[in-house]
Amino acid sequence: MISTGEYLTHSPEETFALAMALGESIESSTLLLLRGELGAGKTIFAKGLAAGLGIDPAEVTSPTYTILNRYEGRLTLYHLDLYRLSGSFDELEALGWEEWIAESRAVIIVEWPERLPAIRYSGKRCQVELTDLGGESRRISVVLSEEGGERL
Repeated sequence: MISTGEYLTHSPEETFALAMALGESIESSTLLLLRGELGAGKTIFAKGLAAGLGIDPAEVTSPTYTILNRYEGRLTLYHLDLYRLSGSFDELEALGWEEWIAESRAVIIVEWPERLPAIRYSGKRCQVELTDLGGESRRISVVLSEEGGERL
């Protein structure tokens, strides 16, 4: 099981395995805020998390241009990339945000969460930050939070 802390990985396979372990430990609705510069490994991390949720990682692609991808596994996975959005709540609402957060068995990955407008989310949260250390090495910071209705 993955807990709050910092992890070092030295290959895409290690990043994938760490994310897969996190995905395997998720049992209920969770909002995962995924931070990292372009090329930091966010898509590899998302593929690993999906594998841990019982989703074929080969199906998982970056939603940079589609904004949103949805996958079915033991929990529904919504993979959202806010890079091309302005950060207005209307944009999220148009994508169906209210429906996703109401789902009791949904995991929502948000890339570029700094563009997420202020919302209230009462489920479990996980903040993940990937930092490129050069080559294939990454520092991955994981902060898990219990339910609490905090504004993001």
